[in-house]
Amino acid sequence: MKTIMLILAGFQFSPITQAQDIQLLVQKVKEKINLVNDYDAKGTMKTNVTFLKVPVAAVNVYFKKPNLLKIKNEKGISFIPKGAVNINMNNVLNSGNYSVLDAGNDKIGNTAVRVVKLLPEADTGDVILSTLYIDAVNQVILKTKTTTRDNGTYELEMSYGKYIAYGLPDKIIFTFNTKDYKMPKGVTFDFDDGTKKRTGGEKLKNQKGKMEISMSSYSINKGIADSVFK
Repeated sequence: MKTIMLILAGFQFSPITQAQDIQLLVQKVKEKINLVNDYDAKGTMKTNVTFLKVPVAAVNVYFKKPNLLKIKNEKGISFIPKGAVNINMNNVLNSGNYSVLDAGNDKIGNTAVRVVKLLPEADTGDVILSTLYIDAVNQVILKTKTTTRDNGTYELEMSYGKYIAYGLPDKIIFTFNTKDYKMPKGVTFDFDDGTKKRTGGEKLKNQKGKMEISMSSYSINKGIADSVFK
């Protein structure tokens, strides 16, 4: 009888243990990301939208806690979609109170990952749900899916190298909706489908686009003036 009771107790507390385990994993990832107060990263940005010709550009990516982010290319103009602020995981994990839900296991390539869903407790923000795919061994996020009220769903894929200790990726692929994006005023892009040129302020077509940033170097925690983000 005692043996049966112990087995039943094990089943009873197993979900609690799993919940505590996933909470701890998210906390470890968050602690690593929070090592970074600011950074200035250099790299190249490739924007892939089937009906636009956007050249590959050298960029600087600036970040400062709590949520300042700016991407500036060599010509001072960048094709930056809505939601790109979340290419820094600090903005995802420190965006307010949320419930952490264990969504099981999966694989990204050959890497086993834990799947975690973040459900915001407040129902007034733009983000409805974030799904994280976490490499539990290295305590980094390899992929995210974010569903928003106004800007649809966008995805991030990240790969890591020499800056993994800070949770900073060497490469980011950001998949976004083009429907609600407006080009900067005064900027003209050529459309690949033979249609006329479109100028800044016009909405793009309803398709998926990708923004790929490959980082060559980071300058971490050196201090960045707020004026950089204006």
